[in-house]
Amino acid sequence: MTFLLTLMISAFLAVSETHTEADSAGEGVVNVYTARHYDTDDALYERFTAETGIRVNVVEGKSDELIARLQREGSLSPADVFITVDAGRLWRAEQADLFAPIRSEVLEVRVPESLRHPEGLWFGITKRARVLVVSERVAESDTPTSYAELTGGEWQGRVLIRSSSNIYNQSLLASMIEASGVESTQRWAEGIVANMARRPQGGDTDQIRAVAAGEGDVAVVNHYYLARLMNGSDADRAVAGSVRAVFPNQEQGGTHVNISGAGVLADAPNRENAVRFVEFLVSDEAQRVLAIDNNEFPVVPGIALSETLSSFGDFRQAVTNMEALGRNNPEAVRVMDRAGWR
Repeated sequence: MTFLLTLMISAFLAVSETHTEADSAGEGVVNVYTARHYDTDDALYERFTAETGIRVNVVEGKSDELIARLQREGSLSPADVFITVDAGRLWRAEQADLFAPIRSEVLEVRVPESLRHPEGLWFGITKRARVLVVSERVAESDTPTSYAELTGGEWQGRVLIRSSSNIYNQSLLASMIEASGVESTQRWAEGIVANMARRPQGGDTDQIRAVAAGEGDVAVVNHYYLARLMNGSDADRAVAGSVRAVFPNQEQGGTHVNISGAGVLADAPNRENAVRFVEFLVSDEAQRVLAIDNNEFPVVPGIALSETLSSFGDFRQAVTNMEALGRNNPEAVRVMDRAGWR
């Protein structure tokens, strides 16, 4: 009797699990795996549901962990859309054959060509600029205006930047390889290592705090980390007030930008809903939320910026297809390794 009861319970649980997985597919569902962790994104998903009736199921995690999970789940994965930060990580997902190409007039018209995959595997939804944050101790006349200037002898022991394992730095070097070649990028990486104020440690916010504390005079960071400090506590505001942001390379092709991006998965059980969801992310409504509330730059031209971002001023961005940041990633890592960047 006990054995029979155990079999009946096991059968019931198996049916229940199957039913739960089946519920993840249907006309009113889209399943999103995302490496973005912002309350504003959750509010945006609720707006999408209110407008379309399509429920958004969200699984959050770190980019590489989600990619590994999608690989493990394979064709049985309930996921429809993968969202991550940095084109380098989109490339990793692409190399794992996770995305399916999509054709969408909405996406092709609204997202500039340089901010989407050439074959429609993924599309940018926000932009991030890799800027210089310079101490107010540095005179305006001595302020660096390009990435290249940071390798000059006058900046020895004054440059703060994250480790070589950081994907934002890898993508910065990947863009340099695309624009100037490996040899030029190698010289730049070696110059940065020679001028580091300390061994790389911490995130972008830590680099800004270190500039404010006098550990160095210039840091290379994504712009929104400074924006967050500008809108933070009194202590954060004091840190932000002791530095200034500089968009480098305005005379040399433009500041390096990267993206958050989204792609429809190859085995998406709700493909039409997935495409509709990604299209929603580049609507005027969604772009305003992403740009204003997260202090990221919209990918769609003409969207009003937050007051904080507007205070940064206009800038010229480098026009490099984001696909190159992934394609050149392995070489960028090798360059940093050869330079002794840890």
